[in-house]
Amino acid sequence: MKFIDELLGGLFPNNDRKVSIRENFTVSAEEETRISDWMISSEGKELARQIYDNYHLKMAGINKKPEVHVLQSPYANGFAVTFQDPLTEKTFSNLFFGLVQGVSGLGYRRVSLDRKIEETNEQVKVTEKCYLKPPLSAADLKSKIDQLFGNVSIEKIYVNNIPSYLKVLVTVYADSLYHKAAPFDRFMEELFKQD
Repeated sequence: MKFIDELLGGLFPNNDRKVSIRENFTVSAEEETRISDWMISSEGKELARQIYDNYHLKMAGINKKPEVHVLQSPYANGFAVTFQDPLTEKTFSNLFFGLVQGVSGLGYRRVSLDRKIEETNEQVKVTEKCYLKPPLSAADLKSKIDQLFGNVSIEKIYVNNIPSYLKVLVTVYADSLYHKAAPFDRFMEELFKQD
């Protein structure tokens, strides 16, 4: 029976197979400069302030646009921002790369920048992801390693070529080789430059 199934499968392929493509990509120096300039523009600052404020409102049970979702667990904390007014396709993309620059400014090093394209259930999902890690510590094996806030991943998600959401996730090391991670609230304050 297995032979017949394989033969029929070859003649009439199953359309439920998932397609997945992953690729690394880069951002030009000119684009990095443009995004830096946008983040310090009045539009960039206002959008960052709204997201920071909406994060804290969400913690109090209040939703405002753009809606922010709070992600909390013992070893990972973060937030997601739904693509909705006042975000546009351009500011959505700028915000993604601006957050990457902001985390880099906290002393992190960019480990990877990749794009994953998946086709499932007649939908195409594109995830652009940047993974950042704390700087490497001195090779003194007797002292603990400073993990800052933990590892940071930032994702920009599109479904059927329509922006869906941005996600920032900070994952801490629970290993005894590392100092305790700094609080996530401080990460938010420093990332969004709030005092």
